[in-house]
Amino acid sequence: MRLSSLLRRSVVTESGRKLGHVHDVRAVRRGDRLFVSGVVVGRHGLLEHFGIGTAPGRPGTKIHKTENVVPWDAVVRVAAGKVVVRDGTELP
Repeated sequence: MRLSSLLRRSVVTESGRKLGHVHDVRAVRRGDRLFVSGVVVGRHGLLEHFGIGTAPGRPGTKIHKTENVVPWDAVVRVAAGKVVVRDGTELP
């Protein structure tokens, strides 16, 4: 699966509660490899994706907020057009 295929998919809990859409993907580097650590979801995630909310005095430097990131280990499955996460996964 390509990471770009996750973009714009809706994110829902197992019970069907909508959390938003995937606007970006977070990754961590381990050695020379990257591993997905979470998906950036919701309205704040969209603003972050477009660079709105950049760090003051540092043009182009994004402020990465963790409250709009669903941890990758909460993902149960990636289905047609959506990402399903465990019930109890919350965003502010």
